[in-house]
Amino acid sequence: MKIKETVTAQRAFFESGGTLDYAFRREMLLRLDGGIDKYAGELIGALKADLGKSDFESYMCEIGVVKAEIKCALKGLKRWMRPKRVRTPFHQFPSGGRIYYEPFGVVLIMSPWNYPFQLTVNPLVAAIAAGNCAFIKLSRYSQATSGVIVKMLGEIFPPEYVAAATGGREANAEVLEERFDYIFFTGSTAVGKAVMAAAAKNLTPVSLELGGKSPCIVDGTFPMRTAARRIIWGKLINSGQTCVAPDYVLVKREYADALKKELVRAVEAFYGKDVLHNADYPKMISERHYSRVKALIEGAETYYYGGSLDEERKIAPAILTGVKLDDPVMAEEIFGPVLPIIEVDDAEDAARIVRSRPKPLALYLFSHDKKAQKKFMRTVSFGGGCINDTVAHLAVDGLPFGGVGDSGMGRYHGREGFRTLSHQKSVLHKGDFDMPVRYFPKKNKIGMLKKFL
Repeated sequence: MKIKETVTAQRAFFESGGTLDYAFRREMLLRLDGGIDKYAGELIGALKADLGKSDFESYMCEIGVVKAEIKCALKGLKRWMRPKRVRTPFHQFPSGGRIYYEPFGVVLIMSPWNYPFQLTVNPLVAAIAAGNCAFIKLSRYSQATSGVIVKMLGEIFPPEYVAAATGGREANAEVLEERFDYIFFTGSTAVGKAVMAAAAKNLTPVSLELGGKSPCIVDGTFPMRTAARRIIWGKLINSGQTCVAPDYVLVKREYADALKKELVRAVEAFYGKDVLHNADYPKMISERHYSRVKALIEGAETYYYGGSLDEERKIAPAILTGVKLDDPVMAEEIFGPVLPIIEVDDAEDAARIVRSRPKPLALYLFSHDKKAQKKFMRTVSFGGGCINDTVAHLAVDGLPFGGVGDSGMGRYHGREGFRTLSHQKSVLHKGDFDMPVRYFPKKNKIGMLKKFL
């Protein structure tokens, strides 16, 4: 694909006004929904080839999530597009305020390999709903899925409206040379910094959906078996290659042994004792990523359970104990099926550890203690999360998703995605009655001015 020519064509199409009407946006969302239904089988096969995802997981975490996002947009779009009334102060009488939601123009969506369909098409739904054109840069690592997406979008949409391309670093560099009206990036913090630097050249606004080490805190007041099942479920979706996966567990010392036993019980209940031979258990995306996660296991001083490997890039869940905060496994986001367990004295000790590290994308607190819940919500900064569950907050379209600090900026899902990819244009509408106090000459008007303001 000739990137420059495609972006130029998209800008011309946007400037023609073709994307602005409600009827057009709705039709494009319906067309996308129908295309997903048509290509669902190919997408499931491609996700199996790239990441070893089961049919169930592919639908639950990729296709089903996107269809729910489209459904939400179709239901709310007319209401979202309506100008929002804003009350105005007395000194502006007679007047009314309005916020108009207008599209930015041509939006660049840069998507990752770990959820190559969901994290490509969910932002696209927001871009379409907001009335933008979209240029999509897909990951080269998830080649099979990226190929199906290119074919599907090419059949559904003309390239001057929505276009998709694949490629590596050279393609990333080429596409970032173009001027876009908004950039929506999902990926690593390191690449996110490069994207933001490129965007700064044209003062292009950005959303950066990054990652980080998302903690689980277990204080022993919530049923241990349920907590363990929910932690393992969230950790092992996509074999840990999830930006909001529980990255490590901080557990009150007296409950550590009970938690570890329940974590093992949960792994074996979900995948059996021989996890590597379970056809539904996903694999690492590449040899390089497999070797990186393997090194984290081999570098651990002690581990409690699992960690076996096979030649198909599968890594059995590894539960590590005796982990110190300065160990290699705690230095970066794991992005694999490795779960370090760190014992703490109490919830305040856990909160202190989380606050001492970069702000995480997600936090998960397992506790029935209302005071502990309130304290974590008030004193610990993180992108989003759950109390007494993991990962499930992503499935609620009314909860904006995004990071803070090192874990990103900008939010989306549901109406928030529409808002993020819309410019909120504020306009004051005035009547013809005139307030003389604001005009020259100013002599002896200060008292009147104070009353008005």
